[in-house]
Amino acid sequence: MLTALDHVQLAVPPGSEDLVRAYYVDLLGMTEIPKPPVLAARGGCWFRAGTVHLHLGVEAAFRPALKAHPGLLVTDVEAVAERLAAGGAPVTWDDELPGHRRFYSQDPVGNRLEFLEPVR
Repeated sequence: MLTALDHVQLAVPPGSEDLVRAYYVDLLGMTEIPKPPVLAARGGCWFRAGTVHLHLGVEAAFRPALKAHPGLLVTDVEAVAERLAAGGAPVTWDDELPGHRRFYSQDPVGNRLEFLEPVR
């Protein structure tokens, strides 16, 4: 039986590692974690924030998904939106999920991300 989600993998184009590092580390405050050497040879990078793990893998024919996305629970969703907007990332608010404040954004290569916080 399933017990937990280990990680989410998103694709990135070849050579974009420094660009996405700046976004995931500097804007989102994630920590880059080392990939096993055999996997590091493929490129890409892995990030962690608490129990959230995002793996970014290089895809030669990269094309960002228009609909698929990870949904990331956050605290102080307004502050996260302000930080991303100040860093030049798009922020599109959506009020269609009852009981939550949420917005969508894209990383520098176009991957869609959802940020949400339950309304208390």
